[in-house]
Amino acid sequence: MATLMGMVILALVLPTWAGITYVGLVRARRENAGLPHPPRPRRTPAKKAAWVAVLAYVLGGALHLYGLSYLPFLQPEDACWFKAGYMAVPDSSSALPVSLVCAGEEIVPVWLNPGLGVLAVTAVGATVASVALAVTARRRGAPASSG
Repeated sequence: MATLMGMVILALVLPTWAGITYVGLVRARRENAGLPHPPRPRRTPAKKAAWVAVLAYVLGGALHLYGLSYLPFLQPEDACWFKAGYMAVPDSSSALPVSLVCAGEEIVPVWLNPGLGVLAVTAVGATVASVALAVTARRRGAPASSG
């Protein structure tokens, strides 16, 4: 588990910190130079839906990786030992839905699979909505064809 937390820190926290620091330095340099702020592009509903989809995909992937940390890999009996506290070979395990059963007891948290389902539905729904909104916006903005 400590290795997983270290990977989360390396993969998420450090790049976020570096990005925030970079943005702060760019803003400070722009303000010191007296440059005007560049105009912001308009945030369309399609872009907002696309960002929601990206966030749902990333959170769903992270949640699934967390769930996979419960599964046995090289030595199956260690999964029950580290998660449930007794040395035994798991009765069953699966990656989707995430499940690990040791001596008739489900080890994976109850909230994990419903969370994956909600994030999957959100990601797919936001992707479809983003594409639909982009297509309708493009059709409205395009000149009418003769027909």
